[in-house]
Amino acid sequence: MGRKEDNIQKAQSLIENPERIRNMGIAAHIDHGKTTLSDNLIAGAGMMSEDLAGKQLMLDYDEQEQARGITINAAVASMVHEFEGNSYLINLIDTPGHVDFGGDVTRAMRAVDGVIIVVDSVEGVMPQTETVIRQALKEKVKPVLFINKVDRLINELKLNADEMQRRFAKIITDVNRLLAKYSPPEFKQAWQVNVQEGKVAFGSAFNNWATSVPAMNRTKITFKEIYEYVRDGRQKELAKKTPLHQTVLNMVIRHLPNPREAQKYRIPQIWKGDIDSEIGKAMLNCDHDGPVSMMITKMIIDPHAGEIAVGRVFSGRLRKGSELYVSTAGSQKSKVQVLSMMVGPDRIPVEEIAAGNIAAIVGLKNAQAGATVSSVQMEPFEPMVHYSEPVVTLAIEAKHTADLPKLIDVLRNISKADPSIQVDINQETGEHLISGMGELHLEVTLYRIRNDYKVDVQTSEPIVVYRETVDHRGGPFEGKSPNKHNRFYFVVEPLEQGVIDLIKDNKIPQGSKFKDKKSIVDLLQQAGMDREQARGLVAVEGMNVLVDVTKGIQYLDETMELLIEAFTEVMRRGPLANERVYGVKCLLVDAKLHEDSIHRGPAQVIPAGRNSIYGAMCQAKRVLLEPIQKVFINCPMEVMGAVTNEIQQRRGVVEEMNQEGDEMVIVARVPVAGMFGFASAIRGATGGKVLWSSENYGYQRVPPELQDEVVAKIRTRKGLKPEPYDEEYYAQL
Repeated sequence: MGRKEDNIQKAQSLIENPERIRNMGIAAHIDHGKTTLSDNLIAGAGMMSEDLAGKQLMLDYDEQEQARGITINAAVASMVHEFEGNSYLINLIDTPGHVDFGGDVTRAMRAVDGVIIVVDSVEGVMPQTETVIRQALKEKVKPVLFINKVDRLINELKLNADEMQRRFAKIITDVNRLLAKYSPPEFKQAWQVNVQEGKVAFGSAFNNWATSVPAMNRTKITFKEIYEYVRDGRQKELAKKTPLHQTVLNMVIRHLPNPREAQKYRIPQIWKGDIDSEIGKAMLNCDHDGPVSMMITKMIIDPHAGEIAVGRVFSGRLRKGSELYVSTAGSQKSKVQVLSMMVGPDRIPVEEIAAGNIAAIVGLKNAQAGATVSSVQMEPFEPMVHYSEPVVTLAIEAKHTADLPKLIDVLRNISKADPSIQVDINQETGEHLISGMGELHLEVTLYRIRNDYKVDVQTSEPIVVYRETVDHRGGPFEGKSPNKHNRFYFVVEPLEQGVIDLIKDNKIPQGSKFKDKKSIVDLLQQAGMDREQARGLVAVEGMNVLVDVTKGIQYLDETMELLIEAFTEVMRRGPLANERVYGVKCLLVDAKLHEDSIHRGPAQVIPAGRNSIYGAMCQAKRVLLEPIQKVFINCPMEVMGAVTNEIQQRRGVVEEMNQEGDEMVIVARVPVAGMFGFASAIRGATGGKVLWSSENYGYQRVPPELQDEVVAKIRTRKGLKPEPYDEEYYAQL
């Protein structure tokens, strides 16, 4: 029996024992070596050839990933590792580092209890490192640190042993600063990483070696000897003496929690149901015999097997053939047709999988990433909040009309598998719009549509996703129903930044159903909203709120649902360019309603409410917002002029310039509209001597002198007349 098969047998025997399971992710900035590290861990566990480890990129099995040399999908692999005489099952998820695939990182963090933060010893802690640390800690996932590419410090930067130690100390301090900033209060101290306790490992994933304080004690190889091995080009020998997988997996088993430990503090964070209920207790204790609860963190669309739902089992036992509820499918049950463990691209069928493991299921209808799967009807898990919204859109259409129905199916599948892709099918124009986190995100998605799903499509140039807001208070503005029997008076004003932050952090949920209204009112007051307004909160749509501050108006309760519809419609299509609205507070200050309900139906109330909000927004001076990215650029001194010139041509603003050795580090803010084609332009301008990365950084106002031109372009593209309507138009309706 081969070592791989042997390992698979052992893995199947360990799925019953939560104390011997570790669910962990690997997260880092792009190109810091996550996938190379994952390969080595899998090779060390005998799941692939050790000679190919770090070169085969087993978890980057998507051909797009291999062609681009980056990770696009969070891939899953289960393996067995021996530690102090016991076998442990390690479920590993390798996550992407590119900012465009941040949604995949968030979803992967929901499935794991611990994470290895990988930092390149040459580049140090980078912007995306901070983002992934923040994502992990928000899900209460415990970190350890691996400092990678240590050989580069010796062979390329020619540092001596003392200089290396100083470099390591700086990286560890930077990581600990971020851990202190973002850790849950109860873990601020406990989750700091330090070398003495063995929570930090150093090594080269590409050359298959790593060390840590416990590894040095075990192998009796000192730091000085490691330095000499690398300097003399004897890294192969070093990899035999202190293999990477052993050092890193020992650190994982020693310091990352097992599912039983982790679920005690993670479940209250990710599930807001009744902890004392049967399912609440089963999840807290990772109980195999309780009801089944699982969260889907990833959908894989397999051309042969169909839709495969991958996720973390928090309680109960999944069995082949059992029937389960999926939260997105209402009260229908679906049957588990195939149940498997994942090993990179392979799926190993099993009869059952117990709580605390990561499982793959074929047969769940209407499943999608983020859905809750259970054997009893239960409160779904908290939705996963992504740190950035889609900022770039493409209009897409099938080249051949016959492919149109197939394209609609494909777009549905794609948005199921990757919820960070938003698909909007415009019935009026027949246009299909897909929105993603950036150019690369959309390129990869289009590649999948053309090659995996075999649909020939053509697309527009990338379109930037704008937002609309208001400059100051506007209204009260009268909106009349078509029959003139009902009148509504709305005031709109900019929403307090503190409230926007609460909505972003999901502390105030979307929609109009609030479970604990009293605590939400307290939160809104703390964020700067007037108490009277906070008590009148009716609905939240995106980053906007609807508030009722009227007193004692008859029949208003009966029409409030229709006003929520009117509000939602306006927030999704603003009065300036039909873009979504951002950061607006709509206050209903008065209403006059007909006593006969037949005269205040949807056809009367919705247009009246809508026109009142639109008119008040016109009075409050409409403003267009554009998405911006923060761009981080490392370049030699001599090309600095070319870099700043490139940024300024794109309406960018340089915020910081720091010198590190012979390198300049430039931080700039650039509108997304100016970032198209930036990658090739910056390489051309600097002769390729540049390292850069970016992260989405919210929205800023379009300069006033450009606003009319941009609005006219957006409206023309959408088939509207170039000039937006003014308040007089809404007053006449």
